[in-house]
Amino acid sequence: MTTQHIPDGYREDRNGRLVPEEQIKPIDLARDHLVDEKIQGALELRDLLRAFKRGVFDDIAALVQLSGEQYGARIGGDKGNVTLMTFNGRYKIVRAIQDSIQFDERLQAAKALIDECLSDWTQGSRAELCTLVNNAFRADQDGSIKTAEVLSLRRLQFDDPRWKQAMTAISDAVTVVGSKTYVRFYQRDERGQYQPISLDVAGV
Repeated sequence: MTTQHIPDGYREDRNGRLVPEEQIKPIDLARDHLVDEKIQGALELRDLLRAFKRGVFDDIAALVQLSGEQYGARIGGDKGNVTLMTFNGRYKIVRAIQDSIQFDERLQAAKALIDECLSDWTQGSRAELCTLVNNAFRADQDGSIKTAEVLSLRRLQFDDPRWKQAMTAISDAVTVVGSKTYVRFYQRDERGQYQPISLDVAGV
């Protein structure tokens, strides 16, 4: 997209037309100045935050590597969850890796085995378990299975070999399709609880 040269004394409107400033209402000029000034400031802060974030990740990776070298170990410093604290414990930084996961076709095998279990078990007093399982496998509005609820089924322990096989199938069906690395900053308050230091404009 090319930007046309704007002569002195003119402003470009939203349709790309040049309008003499003398024909623009003062309140419109004031609004234009305010928005442009604040947006430029926001863009500068965004660039500063990007540079700060890169520096934080690089420095954490370097510290993790330095710590590993104390024991003769070489560590991939940019991977894994890490919590760092100041000596007095007042501040801490948390670097966390969040994986995005999906299930492959083996999830259907797990569901079939679970259905077999439920078909037998619900003859007794386990109707609430049937509801729990059905909710876990219910797709959301996007048509995606709620991964956290399906994975939570693995915490349930039953002796039925079909259930155990189903839990194995769920674990095998997990596929990591991507991951994001986050860094969060905390300050301990007067009660000893760590409160997040917000870098989000809406949360300040």
